[in-house]
Amino acid sequence: MNTYGAVKNRILQLLEQKNMSIYKLAIESAVSPSSIKNILYGKSINPGIVTLKMLCDGFGITIVEFFDTDEFRNLEQEIK
Repeated sequence: MNTYGAVKNRILQLLEQKNMSIYKLAIESAVSPSSIKNILYGKSINPGIVTLKMLCDGFGITIVEFFDTDEFRNLEQEIK
């Protein structure tokens, strides 16, 4: 799996775990719903670290908690 896929999956996983909609996350994180949808639907495959930090704030987790998964630990190398 590549990094974009891991980020997308993690956001979807957290939305489910926290029982949040995209719109609820948008309100809590101050990231527009369209920006979140662009990440989830592949229009934005390189979200910035500030955006990810804002999403983490909306989820009520740290950026370390966001990346602390087996999926991120086992990412394939992006440059081949």
